[in-house]
Amino acid sequence: MQIVSDSNGKATGVIVPIELWREISAERETAYLLKSEGMMSRLRTAIQSPDGIRLKEVKAKLGI
Repeated sequence: MQIVSDSNGKATGVIVPIELWREISAERETAYLLKSEGMMSRLRTAIQSPDGIRLKEVKAKLGI
């Protein structure tokens, strides 16, 4: 991680490795989704569904 500063030396941002950024983004998205009772219920139903596809398989199909 690198801290970015302005001309006065005040920290204005950071540069982080992309994998860390993806992890942080995923955690924020999950937290956002879990704020809604309706979405939390849908996620629980999807997790328990025997017809689901593993995330690893989805990523492979999407090429990510």
